[in-house]
Amino acid sequence: MRHDVRYRRSPCVVASWNCGQLVFENYATHMRVAAAPITCQVLDWFSEWRTIRDVVDIASAYDGSSIASAVRQLARTTLLQRSNRKPHRVETLISQWSEWNPAAGFFHFSTKDVRFKGDREQLREYFLRLADLSPMPSSVKRYPQAPSIPLPEPCQLQNFEQLLLERRTWRRFASSPLAVEKLSHLLWQTFRIHGWIDFYGLGELAVKTSPSGGARHPIETYVVALNIQGLKRGIYHYAADKHALEWLRSIPSAAVLRSLTPTQDWCSQAAAMLLMTAIFERSRWKYRFARAYRAILLDAGHVGQTFCLAATNMGLAPYSTMALADSKIERLLGIDGVNEGIIYVAGVGLRPNAYSPSDKIRDAEDPIRHQVPSRSHGNADRLE
Repeated sequence: MRHDVRYRRSPCVVASWNCGQLVFENYATHMRVAAAPITCQVLDWFSEWRTIRDVVDIASAYDGSSIASAVRQLARTTLLQRSNRKPHRVETLISQWSEWNPAAGFFHFSTKDVRFKGDREQLREYFLRLADLSPMPSSVKRYPQAPSIPLPEPCQLQNFEQLLLERRTWRRFASSPLAVEKLSHLLWQTFRIHGWIDFYGLGELAVKTSPSGGARHPIETYVVALNIQGLKRGIYHYAADKHALEWLRSIPSAAVLRSLTPTQDWCSQAAAMLLMTAIFERSRWKYRFARAYRAILLDAGHVGQTFCLAATNMGLAPYSTMALADSKIERLLGIDGVNEGIIYVAGVGLRPNAYSPSDKIRDAEDPIRHQVPSRSHGNADRLE
C-alpha cells in the first residue's frame, strides 16, 4: 500500500450496540461490521484526509503496524474512504441531507435494495419458525373490561362504500390493451395538479386530489406503458402541471422488468406500471428536521390509495407494492437516488374474465408472497 494514499471517514457511517456487539455500518455501501470500541478512536482520527503515516505520528502511543492494519481493514469495509478510489454516489451527495441526518438518511439508504425470498416453501418454513418463537399477533385489539357499545351497520351501502369494499390488489390482468383515454383519466384523477396556492410570494404550491405535508407534493410519477392502446410502448414522465406524458426511453427486456419488483412477477404483466419517486428537496426545503421524511412516506401512501380507488371506480385492476429493486429502478429512470429516489410502485390493467381479486387467496399458482429479507439485520461480520 502506497504511503501517499489518504483516508477519510465516510460521511455515511453510523454505530450502534446490537446483541452485545458494537456495530458499524456504512449505509451507502450496505457494509456492516462488528468491531471493538477502539474503532471509534481510529475513525475519529480520519475526520479529515490523512495518510497512515499522519495517524501513526498523531497516535504515538499505539503500535504503528497495528494502526496500519486497522486502517486497511476499515478501508476494505468502506468505513474509510480512499483518495485513490471514487466514493459511492450517496457519499458524494449525502451532505444535501444534512438537516435530516443521521435519522432519515440512515433509515432511507439502509433500507434500500433489500434482497427478497419468493420461494413458496422457503416462505412457509420462515413463518413457521417465526411462529415457534412467538405466535402471530392478533389483527384486532380489545379492551375486555371496558363497556362495549354495538354500532349500527349502514342501512344501505352507497356508491362510495361499495367502492371501498371492492378495492383489492389484483395479481392477474386481461391480455387486452388498456385504452390510453382510461390511463389519461386515471393519471388526471390521481397525479394531476388541479390548482395553485400562493406561498408568501415566494412561489406556488400545488393542489392535488391527495393530501401532502405542507402541500409540498414531493411525489413524481413515471409511466411504464406496456400494453396501452394508442400509446407507444415506453417509459414516460408524467408532467402533472400540463397533464402530458414526456417520452424518456424504450422498454427494457422482460427479464429486467420482472427484476424491478422482486418476487412479484405479475407487476410487469399489467398494462402499465407507475414508478413513484420523491424529490426530497421539495420537503427538505420547508421542513429541516428528520420527522419530515415520515411525511414523504405518508404522501406516497395517500397517492397510492387514491390511485387504487380511482382505478377500482373505473372497473380496472390496480395494485401497489413496496417490493422494489431500488437501485435498478433508479438507474432505469436516470435518477441519482439521493436528490430523487424511488418510493413506491403501482400498476393497472384490465380485469381478466371469470377472476376476482379474492380468488388469489385460494389460487395455488398465484400465492400471496411476502417480502422477507435474505439477510438478518441483526447479524454483522466481525472486524478483527
